[in-house]
Amino acid sequence: MKLEKEIPYKIYLSEDELPRYWYNVRADMKNKPAPLLNAATGKPMTAEELGQVFCDELVAQELNDTDRDILIPTEIRDFYKMYRPAPLTRAYCLEEKLGTPAKIYYKFEGNNTSGSHKLNSAIAQAYYAKKQGLKGVTTETGAGQWGTALSMACAYLGLDCKVFMVKCSYEQKPFRREVMRTYGASVTPSPSMETAVGRKILAEHPGTSGSLGCAISEAVEVASKDPAYRYVLGSVLNQVGLHQSIIGLEAKAAMDKYGIKPDIIIGCAGGGSNLIGLIAPFMGEKLRGEADYRFIAVEPVTCPSFTRGRFAYDYCDTGAICPLAKMYTLGSSFIPAATHAGGLRFHGMSPVLSQLYHDGLMEAMAVEQTRVFEAAEMFARCEGTLPAPESSHAIYAAMQEALKCKETGEEKVILFGLTGTGYFDMYAYEKFHNGDMVDYAPADEELEAAFARLPKID
Repeated sequence: MKLEKEIPYKIYLSEDELPRYWYNVRADMKNKPAPLLNAATGKPMTAEELGQVFCDELVAQELNDTDRDILIPTEIRDFYKMYRPAPLTRAYCLEEKLGTPAKIYYKFEGNNTSGSHKLNSAIAQAYYAKKQGLKGVTTETGAGQWGTALSMACAYLGLDCKVFMVKCSYEQKPFRREVMRTYGASVTPSPSMETAVGRKILAEHPGTSGSLGCAISEAVEVASKDPAYRYVLGSVLNQVGLHQSIIGLEAKAAMDKYGIKPDIIIGCAGGGSNLIGLIAPFMGEKLRGEADYRFIAVEPVTCPSFTRGRFAYDYCDTGAICPLAKMYTLGSSFIPAATHAGGLRFHGMSPVLSQLYHDGLMEAMAVEQTRVFEAAEMFARCEGTLPAPESSHAIYAAMQEALKCKETGEEKVILFGLTGTGYFDMYAYEKFHNGDMVDYAPADEELEAAFARLPKID
């Protein structure tokens, strides 16, 4: 293996180079994301209304469309130092395996016990809950990374943590569930009989494997009934994308150290937290006319919010108790098939990403899970890290772009987000290796039925 001496395998930033501010990409967007709406009145949600569900400081961040830089509190930055800055890695072995002239880099976010990027926002949200004097928080989790991250953050700060875990993941990933319980969280498979909305969903969809939309509804219901609790969300919301911007800020700083400029930036897309976090500072340059990049969002064909969804106001949860968000959506009543990339099984997409996609500033593609696992296996054999199924969507797309460079001879620089590890996903890998994994795409009729139930907003 020939190593280019001027660029190491891994580029690290020092502790002192850890970003001191989150970057708010909305400040540079000409077309701002549409506001959250109160479903009862059809009017934009006020800070007071949002404060009944979310922590006060997080509400302020959610509504902030003007301030580009948001200071990271010292307590959060000190926690970050336990596992950050995260490395930027050159995929030399993968490049050689593909025989491509492309230069491939990935930002690895799995170097913490939660195994993913989710801890970046979990500690921030838990910190603001603690600062507000709350007893605890409620949340949902799909594949389990967010629930694990939040349980870690709550344990660190002495907060109670109630997690509703998508039922198919609860059953497929018992060890992820036990990590959450180790950190003191209560974990309930969703939909459950513990909430009114859970019982309603089970009555309408007996035997359902659940979805993030279902779990969100249950977590919100529990939080709304106890003033000592607030609901926190691991993706979709503006505040979450803000916290995750540390990913892209570090990646850009590491590349700037060596004069590297990516041509293509790729991330997997479920609710959008890791994708917006990775692309944020680069997108900011594009929005300000300082540079140009190509951005690609990669989603599963089982839950194709971007590629087959509608840009419309919709509920963020299946139970229709959350505010309405304007986003690319498959309809809150749509429950996707039980794909192994549980973290990508959300019917909608971040309003920020949705607006950027609608404005033609980024692309999207959908991939079958068997292709995703083929890419994951090759990556593991080349680069030594077992990737999460969610992250492997980005790996697949990066490999495809690298192979295009092989055909054209172009030496493009590709950056993708390796959002987490797959060591709790061995059930999925077993299905793939045994040839039992199947691909499924929703029929047009399924989507049309969900679209028909979208809220009627003028």
